[in-house]
Amino acid sequence: MDIVTSLAIVTLAALVHASFQLSVSVLTLLRGHSIGQKRSHARTLRLTFGFVTGAGVMTILLLSFFALLLQSTFGADAPLLVWAIACGLLAGVGLAVWIFYYRRDKGTALWIPRSFARHLSNRSKATKDSAEAFSLGLTSVFSELLFIGAPLLVSALVLIQLPGIWQLAAIGIYAVISLFTLFIIWVLMSSGHRLSEIQKWREANKHFLQFSAGGALLVLGFFVYVSKILSNSSGVV
Repeated sequence: MDIVTSLAIVTLAALVHASFQLSVSVLTLLRGHSIGQKRSHARTLRLTFGFVTGAGVMTILLLSFFALLLQSTFGADAPLLVWAIACGLLAGVGLAVWIFYYRRDKGTALWIPRSFARHLSNRSKATKDSAEAFSLGLTSVFSELLFIGAPLLVSALVLIQLPGIWQLAAIGIYAVISLFTLFIIWVLMSSGHRLSEIQKWREANKHFLQFSAGGALLVLGFFVYVSKILSNSSGVV
């Protein structure tokens, strides 16, 4: 697999990651609680920026951990069986996103248990400084590992077979693109857009986002299967 194809896989995986909504939901909760407690705009910006930073750091840590684990287990390139399992996971998660990522209630309630949703809401309400917001950002990304684990795994498989400098580039690409949605929401909130407008847009487009995320996972699984498994099986390097 050449470098261009490898980076294309990482880019698509990061776009899939960016389409998931748990971190976005927690960010809007943090913003809403901050407004409700009548904190200053500057303080709210610091809290939300701390959250986005925490989400980015956890994403980099998870991707690096997956890559380190794979490299220590398989070396510079994993067996085709591992790639096949990763493709199967992508397809399975894609179908799961279509079936139950959003609850069937009105609004943008996600798949997570209601008790855990209340815990995140209480955590966001109790967040008072940037360090706590940073920790909340870490937690929000880790909590969605059930869905982001598949694109992270495929990206890590690509990562371990790249040269050193391209590994750093791939990590940077994944981190930046996966944070794209969070960053856009943060910019919108920072520029004065009302939270109700953002929530209204999310609710109106949630089915499109759900279909896109599930479809992108299936496309990614097929692309990886063709690029890595079929090409190697037919003797093409």
